[in-house]
Amino acid sequence: MKNSTDTEVAVAGRDVVGEHKQEISDNSTRDRVMSSILHNGPSTASELADRLGLTAAAVRRHLSALVSHGLVDSREKRVFGTRGRGRPSRVFFLTDHGRADYYTAYDDLAISALRQLANAAGPSALDAVAKARVDDIESRYRALRQTRPDEVPAQLLAEALSADGYVATIQPAGAGQQICQHNCPVAEVAKVFPQLCEVETQLFSELLGSHVQRLATIAHGDGVCTTHVPVDVEITRRALAEPSKRPSIRKDHS
Repeated sequence: MKNSTDTEVAVAGRDVVGEHKQEISDNSTRDRVMSSILHNGPSTASELADRLGLTAAAVRRHLSALVSHGLVDSREKRVFGTRGRGRPSRVFFLTDHGRADYYTAYDDLAISALRQLANAAGPSALDAVAKARVDDIESRYRALRQTRPDEVPAQLLAEALSADGYVATIQPAGAGQQICQHNCPVAEVAKVFPQLCEVETQLFSELLGSHVQRLATIAHGDGVCTTHVPVDVEITRRALAEPSKRPSIRKDHS
């Protein structure tokens, strides 16, 4: 026969197990919320609720916890054109701390190594590193163009970027499109060595056969790396057939 002490221990044990299961469930859902923001860019609570099949109230509870841990932040949603009545919507985006789990580069080691390289071999060595980093993206894009020549070039470029961990999508934007990179594996390094972003933007222009404009970068503190592509972009035979000839970008770094 169980005494009162045994019963209390059993109840306490069930409570601990229940709390542990709830914690695991909450963490899993918060991971899904963060992953959705990463893959889709800054999102409202209602957009997240629709994607994840949750109530808006549940999503807001998880967002509140993520904000309190410094993993997510919010800002007023940008509205293009006339704003309607009522309070403006807020979108939630990953902070640098929130993105840290998705980075694959060894940031501190890479920054230290590049500084030593610049000191030993000069700025041209950094240019070579920046170019080499995008060579795989270029090769992958050209292969996609060869096998799927009728598809939208910007969409194929987004696929090539995503294969390297950039989680890229295409969004319509006025008289053109935007390539949105929701993750950057080298964002911390690019803060110190902006050549990485500059050479990447130059590559986009060459591959798409048109001038493109970089509007925002994660390295600069924006939520998404955004590049505007004019609507009349067409891949040229020269851009497809010839190897790239990116000019040197020289900057001194200590």
